[in-house]
Amino acid sequence: TDSTVLVMGPSGTGKELIGRAIHFNSARKTRPFIIVNCGAIPETLQESELFGHKKGAFTGAVEDKKGLIEEADGGTLLLDEVGELSLSAQVKLLRFLQNNEVRRVGESNNRIVNVRVIAMTNRDLKEEIKNQKFREDLYFRLNVIPVDIPHLKDRGDDIKLLIDHFFEKCKTRLHKPNLSITPRALKMLVNYSWPGNVRELENTIERCAILCDEDKITPDDLPVELAGDKHRSAASVPDELVTIADMEKHMIEKALVQHAGNRSHSAKALGINRATLINKIKSYNLDL
Repeated sequence: TDSTVLVMGPSGTGKELIGRAIHFNSARKTRPFIIVNCGAIPETLQESELFGHKKGAFTGAVEDKKGLIEEADGGTLLLDEVGELSLSAQVKLLRFLQNNEVRRVGESNNRIVNVRVIAMTNRDLKEEIKNQKFREDLYFRLNVIPVDIPHLKDRGDDIKLLIDHFFEKCKTRLHKPNLSITPRALKMLVNYSWPGNVRELENTIERCAILCDEDKITPDDLPVELAGDKHRSAASVPDELVTIADMEKHMIEKALVQHAGNRSHSAKALGINRATLINKIKSYNLDL
């Protein structure tokens, strides 16, 4: 569809990838795909960059300039960090979303433009509205199809898939077809909390792939923070010091932390039923 989409989530979770997927699977995929980093445009230039300007409209406007919205005509405009827009630019954006018309700075006539908008933000826009930094009417106009991207630590099933994906990318890009990883190092990657989200995971795998010996990633190649994570993987402890009971207790603790103490969700993640999990919590005297 041509509906406006609002993609929300912390930095590094892959919001732009979602935006690209939406555009390139739409009827507009052969038309322009314009990405605008709203936070990178000085506030005084936001309206000119987005809507264009007429020659002589202000100092430095030496010629007519088409805005980025017009450049996206027929295609998709991706507004990265839309919460960074000034209130005056928000007013003009709202007007455009309402009637598909743009007015260049310094002009008196409107131009009809056919653009599908995908907005992205790592801010809590509802909080920004309370603080009068974001217009409520613009929020509702953007929030037709909301897509909420959670922290990577809350997407446990995705981590292994992403590791596999980035591993294959490194094999190709770094010309290391025999690149491999030890089971212990893999467990450490899977069990880490990844505060930097997907971006941190990708950078870590690339760094390890470059620096590892004999094209094999081992625990020694991983950043020190992985071994020092609060909920450190038992895989980083020498095998001779870990009993099966210790491993089981650790995995139960980790599952409970990841699922905020929810027994049902934790049991599903561990592959056991809820009653079994409750019995094990009692036997290990876990107070989470």
